[in-house]
Amino acid sequence: MKKYLMITLSLFLITFAGVRCSKDFPVDSDGLLITTRGECYVSNFELLGADFVTVRSTAAVIDTTVLTINAIVLYGTDLKNLYPQFSLVTDAKLDPKIAGKVDFSDLANPKKYTVISGNRQVKKTYTVYITVQPKP
Repeated sequence: MKKYLMITLSLFLITFAGVRCSKDFPVDSDGLLITTRGECYVSNFELLGADFVTVRSTAAVIDTTVLTINAIVLYGTDLKNLYPQFSLVTDAKLDPKIAGKVDFSDLANPKKYTVISGNRQVKKTYTVYITVQPKP
């Protein structure tokens, strides 16, 4: 009797799990939940060196109107091996994805990152300008 009860309970749980994973909750190609949020902005920006310690000399200036991020890094920073970190509004995502080190050494051609809203309908491209602090 216990065996049949366990089988029935297992089938019920599998069926219930299948219903809960239905298309009531759409996901995008990255497997992230698509929501109704239309907000789309960067709230914080950090640059870490190869040792995962900040290389910024001051807080980054984020302008959500002209879509720029200005960061000043310490003199002597290896610009070819930086790890950028973005804090985004809830449910937004970043494109391109950051999968490791990023080369910021070409200061004449700043990097561009697009923030995509939770509903995936609003896209804003931020330009990241890096300035090296003058030699002390």
